[in-house]
Amino acid sequence: MSYNATVVLESAAVMTEVCGVHDANLRVIEELLDTPIRSRGNELYLEDETGRNREVLVQLLAELQQHIELGQAASPDLIRAIHASITSGNTDAVEQLRQVNVVIPNGRTVFPRSHAQAVYLNGMSTYDMSFCVGPAGTGKTYLAVAHALAEVLSRKKRKLVLTRPVVEAGERLGFLPGDLAQKINPYLKPLYDAMELLSSPETVQRMEENRIIEVAPLAYMRGRSLADCYIILDEAQNTTREQMKMFLTRMGEGSRAVITGDITQIDLPSRRDSGLLHAVEILADIPDIHFSWFTGRDVVRNPLVRKIIDAYDSHGA
Repeated sequence: MSYNATVVLESAAVMTEVCGVHDANLRVIEELLDTPIRSRGNELYLEDETGRNREVLVQLLAELQQHIELGQAASPDLIRAIHASITSGNTDAVEQLRQVNVVIPNGRTVFPRSHAQAVYLNGMSTYDMSFCVGPAGTGKTYLAVAHALAEVLSRKKRKLVLTRPVVEAGERLGFLPGDLAQKINPYLKPLYDAMELLSSPETVQRMEENRIIEVAPLAYMRGRSLADCYIILDEAQNTTREQMKMFLTRMGEGSRAVITGDITQIDLPSRRDSGLLHAVEILADIPDIHFSWFTGRDVVRNPLVRKIIDAYDSHGA
């Protein structure tokens, strides 16, 4: 193998970040450029007859270093997102990927790991109502909870209201013991998981005790008017048309609503009954509502999840 192009990084420390653990990041860059790359000291060597690969690699590394300086860890997903933005020729996409983030007071700083995530985060910051539709593992719920916590903890919103339809995924669990909170807790566990990753358990518990976080089944939302709140409807694909209309009309003055769902995982008896499918169809032309669409390429949960989703899509399931 003849390596005829060289890229020099600032230092060996930067090289360590770029290469990743066990050179995992470097393997991803090799895959994207379709050429072997060798590292030595603070230099990368690659085969490149036209000069195009070196040009893309220089741009990719420059962007990646800026993300690292902002505090974002270099990861295969981030590298793929930067590469996709660069090769698409969309300079706005490259800048948006770097500039959009969520800072949670006393918690984490959350960065988008794909261009679609950056668009989603920007939409939540700009619009009072946002829909996000996409497969499992794309960060729909995680990013919504991150943005909501940032708004509530910085006192931009009075309260965080979390809700979802109580629909079992192919199993009948029977009656659950306990009071309302204990009964609904298993259904809302994904939302709690996201909050625990983003902030300390003590902060979440204190917010619940002070009723700054409210968890409620969708059926208990009827008749309410939620002013100055951040409202998240998760698993919206399992709402009926009537439930979706009821939820969307709960917004009071100064509130923000985010609706997330996966239209490939509808657990209702009939797919046509899904309130999410119906809402996306009839609300698409309203300019004050933002829609984000994720695909299997935006899966960040685990590389294997992306392959599983692609396999199901190609099979037509």
